Amino acid sequence: MKTEVLRLSPDHPEEDAIARAAEVLRRGGLVAFPTETVYGLGASALNATACGRIFEAKGRPANNPLIVHIASAEDALQVAAAWPEPAARLAERFWPGPLTLVLPRRDIVPDVVTAGGPTVALRVPAHPVALALLHAAGVPVAAPSANRSSRLSPTRAEHVLRDLEGHIDLVLDGGPTPGGLESTVLDLSRTPPCLLRPGLVTPAQIESVLGPIARAGPIPGERQGALPSPGMLTRHYAPRTPLECTEEGWQRVEELVWAGLRVGWLTRGQDRNLPGAMVIVMPQDPKDYAAQLYAVLHQLDDSGVDRIVVDLPPETEERLSVRARLRSASAK
Repeated sequence: MKTEVLRLSPDHPEEDAIARAAEVLRRGGLVAFPTETVYGLGASALNATACGRIFEAKGRPANNPLIVHIASAEDALQVAAAWPEPAARLAERFWPGPLTLVLPRRDIVPDVVTAGGPTVALRVPAHPVALALLHAAGVPVAAPSANRSSRLSPTRAEHVLRDLEGHIDLVLDGGPTPGGLESTVLDLSRTPPCLLRPGLVTPAQIESVLGPIARAGPIPGERQGALPSPGMLTRHYAPRTPLECTEEGWQRVEELVWAGLRVGWLTRGQDRNLPGAMVIVMPQDPKDYAAQLYAVLHQLDDSGVDRIVVDLPPETEERLSVRARLRSASAK
C-alpha cells in the first residue's frame, strides 16, 4: 500500500484535502490526522472491519480500547447509551478539548472499538483539521495515536510515516500538534468518577467542576480482558532508545559517558557541556514541557544515542501527565 500525504493549513484546512480524507474514512480506510494533542489514526468507529485495520497497522493488543472522536457534544448519544449531568458539565467546560469521557456504550459500537467492554471513550477534539474532518465524514471516528503500539506518540506527520508508511491510506499533514501529550481520560461510569489517564486537563481542573475524583494506576501488561482506557499499560509511550528517569541526572550521565555510551540528556537545569552527551534543556513551564517532550524524544531516537536520561520534572499536579508518560516510557 502506498500512503498518500496531503499537506494543509492547520488553521484553515483546505476543503479538497478534507473531502478526500473524509471519503477514505467512509469507504473503510485509515487516515492519520492532527489533533490538539498528538496525531491520531482514524477509522469509521461504526465500521468493525476498518477499526480492525487500526489494530493491525499499530500492532495493538485487542484488549486495548479506542477513543471515539465526535464533532460535538450533541453527537455523544450516537455512541454512548447515556449522557449524565456530570458529562454535560464537563463537556461545556472542556470540549472541544483534550478530555476523554468514558460512558456506557450503545450496541451500535462494534466490540473491536471497546475491546468488548461495556463502556466507550469519547471526546471532541479542538484542532481545526480534526473538527473539519469529523464534520465532513459525518461519522464518529475511532482514533488512537498514529504510531506502533507502545511507541512514542507522533506530534508531526513525519513521525507518523516513520511507523506507519505503507500500512495506512492517508496522512493529513497539518504541522506540529500544539499540546504534545494525549488527552486526559475520565471514567464517568464509576462513582466517584475515576481518572484513568492523566493528560492536558489536570485533576484539579476536573475537580473544580465535579468535586473529588478517584485515580487509577497503571495496569500490568499481562492483564487479560478489556482495559478500561487506552494508555493504562505499565510500558507505553517509549522511544526505541532505552530511557531511564532520575531526579538529578548529572552523575548518571557521567557514568554512562565514561562507560563509552552516547547519551541524550533531558535536563531541567542550566545547560551543561559534557563531552559524549547530547544535552537538551527542557522548558520550566509545564505546558511548554509537555508540548516539546515527544518531539525531543523523537529527535534523540533519530540521533543515534545509546541511552536517554531524563531528569524528572517536579511532582506537581501540572506535571502529573508528563511524569506519568516518562515513568511508562522507562518501564521494563
